[in-house]
Formats: sequence, structure tokens, C-alpha cells
Amino acid sequence: MLSEAEQALLSLLRANARASTAELARRLGVSRTTVQSRIERLEQRGIIAGYGVKLSADYEQGLVKAHVLLTVTPKLADKVVRALQALPPVRTLHSVSGNFDMIVIVDAPSIRDLDALLDQIGAMDGVERTSSSIILSTRIER
Repeated sequence: MLSEAEQALLSLLRANARASTAELARRLGVSRTTVQSRIERLEQRGIIAGYGVKLSADYEQGLVKAHVLLTVTPKLADKVVRALQALPPVRTLHSVSGNFDMIVIVDAPSIRDLDALLDQIGAMDGVERTSSSIILSTRIER
């Protein structure tokens, strides 16, 4: 369980992981050493697993993003996961309950590239059925 102070720190880091400890300390109303020790504890506990790159809105708007729902053969699910993991346009893969087994979030530079990617995913050994939806806009992203 995270304390309110840790949750506040994580919220600021999600918004800007490159914020200096001085800036974080100022916004949280604590010392820089307090911020640094909290970050180190969160890293040691595995709560902060790493830091990443957030792409600019202009760059993101140039990509065609889609959700691809998959029904897979249960015995071949691991093979499908490995094949999807090898595709750079695959951003996220979720196992889900319901009518489908997995949801894949992909991005491609064009509709033509997305079409080819969807064909490639649909032809994978173990993929029984796909259904895709192009993402028109993202209203909330945290």
C-alpha cells in the first residue's frame, strides 16, 4: 500500500519523469533528500520499475493506432505472445476475459502499414479470429 505522499510523488513523476528532485520537493512541500529517498524506496520496492519516453502529441497524431482483439487457440497462446512481442508496432498486449482472449494495442505510420500489420497478426499460428478498431482520438492518458 502506498502512502498519500508516495502517491503524490508518483503522480508528479507520471506527468514528468524528468522533473528535478528540487522541483518535486518544491511541489510536494518537502526537502530534496526526502524526495530522493522516497524515489529510491519506490525503486527498491519495485513500484517504480523504470523510466520511459513519452512521445510528443504531434508525433503521436501522425500514427495510426488501433485496438486488435484476438481469439487464440489456448495451447498456442504462448506462441502468439512471443510472435506479437517480436513486432515493433505492438505497444501493449493484454489478456482479457470475455469473447476475446487478448487485446493488442498497435501503432503504424499509415493505414497501409496498419492493414499489412493486421494481415500479419491474423495469419499467425494460433490466432483464430481478430477484430480491430482504429483509435480516432485519445481523451485521457495518464
